[in-house]
Amino acid sequence: MEGPLQDPYASVAAHAPRPRAQAGRAARIALLAVALLASVGFGALVVAPRLRAPAPESTLVARPTPALVVAIRDLSRLETTEVHVEKVVDLADRQSRLFGLVQATDALLLVAVGHVTIGVDLARIGEGDIAMDPETGVARLTLPAPEVFATRLDEDATYVYTRKTSLLARRNEQLESRARKEATEAIEKAALEGNVMARAKAQAERQITALATQLGAKRVEIRWRDVGVGGD
Repeated sequence: MEGPLQDPYASVAAHAPRPRAQAGRAARIALLAVALLASVGFGALVVAPRLRAPAPESTLVARPTPALVVAIRDLSRLETTEVHVEKVVDLADRQSRLFGLVQATDALLLVAVGHVTIGVDLARIGEGDIAMDPETGVARLTLPAPEVFATRLDEDATYVYTRKTSLLARRNEQLESRARKEATEAIEKAALEGNVMARAKAQAERQITALATQLGAKRVEIRWRDVGVGGD
C-alpha cells in the first residue's frame, strides 16, 4: 500500500525565508544606508567650509598712460593764508516711479575735508603801483586785494559715509561727483567768512615789508585796491 503523496514544493517552502522576515531585513538595510548617507552628508557640510579655499584678494591695477603737457603758465603769487575746513554734504536724488505713485531715492552722505589757499597775485602790480623816495627811503606800494588761489579737497580725508539707494531707484553715478562739487563750493564760501581776508592782508604786509626793508627801504607804506580795478 502506497504512502501519502509528497508535495514536491514542501522542502523549498520550508527553506525559503518568510516574506515578512525578508521585508524586515530590507527595511533595516535601507535605514542603515540612509543613516550612513546622512552622516556622510552632514560631515561634508561641516568639513566643506574648512576645506574651501580663501577668497582671493582684489588688486587694483593702474595701467600707465602717457601724460600730455598742454600749457605752462608762469605765476607770481604770494600765498599768505591757508584755511582748513570740514563739511558734511547730505545729497539726495529723488526719483518718481510708477507714473508718480512711488517716490524713490538715491542718497549719500559725504564727509569732506578741504583746504583753501589765499594770497596776493603780484602779477597784477603795475608800473605805477611801486614808488621809492630816495631822499626819505619811503617805499609806497599799491597791492591788489587778496584772493582765493585754490580750493581743493583732501582726498585722503574725504569719504562717503553712507550711500542708500531705494529698491526702485536708479543709481545716479554722478551723485558723488555732484556732492564733491557742492562740498568744494561750501568750503570756499566758509573760508571767506570772518576776518580771513583781513588776516591775509596783514600777513602780506608783513612779508612785503620785510622784503622791502632788506632791499634798502627805511619805511614801507602799503595801500590796497580791489582785484580788477587798475593794473589788469
